[in-house]
Amino acid sequence: MQKIDLSKTNWDLSVVFTDESKFEEEKNRVIDANYKFINKWKNRTDYLESPQALKTALDELEKLEATTGTTGALSYYYGLKSALDQTNPQILAKLNKIEEFAVKIANDAEFFSYKLAHIKPETQQVFLKSPKLKDYHHMLQGLFENAKYLLSEPEEKILNLKGSVSHGNWVHMTSSLLSKEERQVVDEDGKKKIKNFSEITSLLNSKNKVTRDSAALAFNDIQERWADVAENEINSILQNKKINDELRGIKRSDLPRHISDDIDTQVVDTLIKTVTDNFDIARDFYKLKAKSLGQNKLEYHERNVEVGDIKGSFSFEDSAQLVYKVFSNLDSDFGDIFKMFIENGQVDVFPKKGKSGGAFCSHQLKTQPTFILLNHTDKLNDVLTLAHESGHGINNELMRVQNSLNFHTPLSTAEVSSTFFEDFVLEELLKGVDAQTAFAIKMQKLNNDISTIIRQVACYNFELELHNKFKEVGYLSKQQIGEIFTKNMSAYMGDYVNQGEGSENWWVYWGHIRSFFYVYSYASGLLISKALQKMVKQDKTNIEKVKKFLSFGSSKSPKDIFKELEIDITDSKFWQSGLSEVRSLLGEIKKV
Repeated sequence: MQKIDLSKTNWDLSVVFTDESKFEEEKNRVIDANYKFINKWKNRTDYLESPQALKTALDELEKLEATTGTTGALSYYYGLKSALDQTNPQILAKLNKIEEFAVKIANDAEFFSYKLAHIKPETQQVFLKSPKLKDYHHMLQGLFENAKYLLSEPEEKILNLKGSVSHGNWVHMTSSLLSKEERQVVDEDGKKKIKNFSEITSLLNSKNKVTRDSAALAFNDIQERWADVAENEINSILQNKKINDELRGIKRSDLPRHISDDIDTQVVDTLIKTVTDNFDIARDFYKLKAKSLGQNKLEYHERNVEVGDIKGSFSFEDSAQLVYKVFSNLDSDFGDIFKMFIENGQVDVFPKKGKSGGAFCSHQLKTQPTFILLNHTDKLNDVLTLAHESGHGINNELMRVQNSLNFHTPLSTAEVSSTFFEDFVLEELLKGVDAQTAFAIKMQKLNNDISTIIRQVACYNFELELHNKFKEVGYLSKQQIGEIFTKNMSAYMGDYVNQGEGSENWWVYWGHIRSFFYVYSYASGLLISKALQKMVKQDKTNIEKVKKFLSFGSSKSPKDIFKELEIDITDSKFWQSGLSEVRSLLGEIKKV
């Protein structure tokens, strides 16, 4: 197998936008292209009556979405630049300008989908049965089914405009206040040092108990300081959501998430119940982990501390070659796509001042390339992160067969490809390591599975109870929120994790609960991934089914996609099979 050229470790953004002096020129191009479509169709009604006219309109919209969207090259280019230089005021100013004209375009184009959603039921059936519109069938089906939740066109515009002031700005305020905090903690070298909030959060997982306990005291102090502010923030965005849901006639707080993710409520309910019924897996794991760390109980902040020692350093060169080998062994197309990412300057590899932390995989228009951000520091987790984000990237590339209106991955399945590839790389890493290292890696794997599946479902249960209680009483104190939080966290952690003083405030910083009911997707993604992995291990030719799955985009609902693979995700047995694998790994580790 040939090696990859690893000479490019920084993004080459010139393929997105080549000349920043042409900002206004690109902005005008985007505006002109969008208003050409808007002005052509805003006063016409034939697309609401004739399949051929609608096909013409949708074909034009599809081309517009593929090449231009509402921001052209600008938001993608400056968004990526911002990730490399987060505090640059010139970049932030450009992004604000881009958002201004993009929101205006989106509002002025609102008429198209709004009018289409409200055509007569008999005409809807004509459109859904028309061979001319087969490429847009699922999109139209969703539009028609969810029309009952739409308000009037002017009201929809108002809700779009108020989104940032009634939700986004509140959430940004809390995260911004937390991010500016600093405290003195005991560093891993035993010395007291001033650390920022992000550094303190990282030190919570230190293998040095003095350090992590010191970090926890600082972390809890910060949460307590801003709990009153977060109380007002959470109540404000809960109230805003309650008003929006009531205006739309929505009674279940989590239904808007299911609608936006194109997933049946029955599927999510089955997932949540099945995982909740298996919380004992997590409770048994934490019992084992406490014993492995020589403690009677884990403190709340110690849940993710690594057990054992993972030997070795994982350079980016070695990591990339390993991932390339695993991907290529699964299917040559996977290896070729990964090689393209690396050699074309689509991966920004190393940490640098001002660069965003963590990792992500980004794509925007169908005609634009995928970009992956890493912060590789030669740790085992960095290898897995490379595989994870590249898995997302492969998903992006395979669904380019879809038209641009279907060039999206539903959130309910967004984490499937990433965890699928990550787990195969982890299996490769386990080959040939000594027993002690294998134990440490498996413990970390089990920890990640429990955090991704069980903890996120516990969070979903917390959100449900939080929203329902808010509807009942009208305002929740920080103490009430903390009680609901502790109840749901202790439900999955059990008796071997101490819900100590301060842990009741950890909802303050948990950003996911501000993107309402988003967290189920972590559990669904990983459990679906496990099913696909099992299929491939049983018969390697099933990799073609995986490729087919990854190419669907949003052209079909997740339920229908899996029906084609002869998988019923409405059946609790499907979710139980993935959880049984987690339980089996726990049993294997217990025997060591």
